[in-house]
Amino acid sequence: MGYHSLSQCTADLEQQGELLRIDVPVDPHLEAAAIQRRVFAAGGPALLFTNVTGCRFPMVSNLFGTIERARTIFRDGLPAVSQLVAAKADPQAALRKPWKQWKLPLHALTMLPKYVRSGPVLANETTLSQLPQMQSWPEDGGPFITLPAVYSEDVRQPGLSSSNLGMYRVQLAGNEYAANREVGLHYQIHRSIGVHHQAAMAAGKPFRVNIFIGGPPALPLAAVMPLPEGMSELTFAGALNRRRVRMIRQQDVHGNPAPAIHAECDFCITGTVDPKRLLPEGPFGDHLGYYSLQHLFPVLQVEHVYHRDDAIWPFTVVGRPPQEDTMFGQLIHEMTGPLIPTVLPGVAGVHAVDAAGVHPLLLAIGSERYMPMSPASEPGNPAPQELLTQANAILGQGQLSLAKFLLIVNGQDDPQLNMQDETAFLRHLLARCDWRRDLHFQTATTIDTLDYSGDGLNAGSKVVMAAVGPARFELATEVPAGLSLPDGFRVPRVVMPGVLAIEGPPCPAPSFQFEVSPEVRQAARQETAATMQCFVDYFNADQPLNKFRWLVIVDDSQFVSESVRNFLWTVFTRTNPASDLYGIDATIVNKHWGCRGSLVFDARIKSHHAPPLEEDPSVTRRVEGLAAEGGPLHGIL
Repeated sequence: MGYHSLSQCTADLEQQGELLRIDVPVDPHLEAAAIQRRVFAAGGPALLFTNVTGCRFPMVSNLFGTIERARTIFRDGLPAVSQLVAAKADPQAALRKPWKQWKLPLHALTMLPKYVRSGPVLANETTLSQLPQMQSWPEDGGPFITLPAVYSEDVRQPGLSSSNLGMYRVQLAGNEYAANREVGLHYQIHRSIGVHHQAAMAAGKPFRVNIFIGGPPALPLAAVMPLPEGMSELTFAGALNRRRVRMIRQQDVHGNPAPAIHAECDFCITGTVDPKRLLPEGPFGDHLGYYSLQHLFPVLQVEHVYHRDDAIWPFTVVGRPPQEDTMFGQLIHEMTGPLIPTVLPGVAGVHAVDAAGVHPLLLAIGSERYMPMSPASEPGNPAPQELLTQANAILGQGQLSLAKFLLIVNGQDDPQLNMQDETAFLRHLLARCDWRRDLHFQTATTIDTLDYSGDGLNAGSKVVMAAVGPARFELATEVPAGLSLPDGFRVPRVVMPGVLAIEGPPCPAPSFQFEVSPEVRQAARQETAATMQCFVDYFNADQPLNKFRWLVIVDDSQFVSESVRNFLWTVFTRTNPASDLYGIDATIVNKHWGCRGSLVFDARIKSHHAPPLEEDPSVTRRVEGLAAEGGPLHGIL
């Protein structure tokens, strides 16, 4: 249904038995987040915390905690969005059967935001310190807003048409921020608010930003949608909510137009960003399962903090996937999947692997349609051709460009192959990829801001692995009898057919000091490289070990081999392709690196990595008490 407010949504979910009220006192400092993580993992209901310690506003979490509940929330809007996407993907279909498309104009009308004079959000004003001080992980730099919709406009062309709505984390307090006057804005590369920041810098003037919290649930989902640059997320929010977005016209103190305010959100923080002023932001426990560390980011000079009468503070918790944001990704894939072939010709689909932290690993199914005349091909061993063109196109698309590993296969080789089945996909690729030829590196490029496996902030590398043709390689399923390993390497364990995990010598432990000197970083890199080179030099390509196409050197081989989820998270969040991939009998031909034997990943935690997330044990004990008999979470956890 088209919700007018977040409170209307929570009432609807409670009536359907999809929301649980928690009336006992809950501390927003670590405790609420620990509860949320457990209830999400259990597939439990949305949670309405009515008694928040030190705060008069209730909080709600886990709204999107199951895909079924998310579909329920958007049950009226999803069919409309699907129809709009289908019309975009195949306009001729709409022309062939116009009687089936009579609702399209109505859906399109809901995409047009409308200006209103006032709205519920302007009913009251408060201060930053009166808001819920939500902190999710012990080493976070302070309280954060975790479900914001950050709204900005272009100083060159103000107005709704050139606006951006994005979900960028907001630090409410801590570090060097002036209490009740400043908040930190963390937006990473390839985010559209950065375009507005650049425009303001070029114009030599500040730009205004509004932060919306709460409101109809379509608002936060629209904020994470990967829409084309220049297309307002407000249009998508209207279509998904089956109701035009209401925006209140605003003026600054000089009477000039200011960014509009969402009339029906629960809270709105307004202010100004000086594009040249940066302050330390973070650390923050992030969606890769590690802390993102403290770095310089923009600051919002806060002018007003508005809230509606029935305001509810929504929050989510991120950490090692899956978490609630996993459901956002699944919904987005369901809605936008049909558009992939229209944007990327020849590509049937792209799967951003949630278990690996989304950005580190992409799986793709493409198609080989070029004439088979490649001189690189051998009889029975065709070389990828068009797949490489398609891989470049994928890595040139928006946030897909942040991937480190892109694994792409030819769909015609197995029409039943399912990208969502990571084990089956990897078996298909490992049985076909020729490591002498089918690895293609970008050695110095951009990666996700939150990924610390690279050479610096936003700096790392990429590799494409492309596979085409029949299966050619046998995939081992048992450790070779009498396997001898170099000193310091031990406990080999099979992860899946063709993949073997081996414990390696531990690297120096990570710290919260990412910005180490180049000399220290280089010395650490040389030490780990020397260890890995000793490993690969110990073997040759003719030994039985090479029937394991991937050897992954890890800190704990038992943990990695226990589940595919553990394997994907460990290996792809802890490796930078150009510096952490090695090979048995490696060669360089015409500057192309390859190897005759196994491909070897150094997936150990290294000294320049960020620390993994761990709960405060005392908070863990308190939350476990809430799940005991007689507690409010008994029967759910």
